[in-house]
Amino acid sequence: MINYSDDMDLIYLGKVANTHGLKGEIKIISDFDNKEEVFKTGNKIYIANQELIINTYRKHKNYDMVTLNNKTNIDDVMQYKGLNVYFDNSNFKFSLLTDLIGMKVYYEDEYKGIVTEILKNKLYPILKIENKHVYMIPKIPYFIKKIDEENRIIKINYIKGLEYED
Repeated sequence: MINYSDDMDLIYLGKVANTHGLKGEIKIISDFDNKEEVFKTGNKIYIANQELIINTYRKHKNYDMVTLNNKTNIDDVMQYKGLNVYFDNSNFKFSLLTDLIGMKVYYEDEYKGIVTEILKNKLYPILKIENKHVYMIPKIPYFIKKIDEENRIIKINYIKGLEYED
């Protein structure tokens, strides 16, 4: 059991879907954007109020496969099945997709609206921007020129046809 300090910024990473094999590997289902940075050997994750250190990481189908230090068989990790996995973002300071909600969006100097929702699909997140029109902008470098977190502004490459009208 760990005591969480006030300076910890625990962020939901995913859920333990199951165990894999007999050597203590767990299958985590996660759609977190920067998980390859979090799941590095030696990094800490938190499951069931326990601080755990990552021993190995690999991708397998839709799962993130992780082994943990001092957890070398299935009996050691069975207790985590179905539980949420967290990490301390104060060690990383990742920008989360939800941080984009409320940001103003501009194409060149023209105000397009505010990000009101983040829609997810299998390929990439989509920013829903609302003003006079509703715009659906994929969060990929082709469309997103710059995200200015300090001023809460997103600059986009506008492509005709991205607005949605009822």
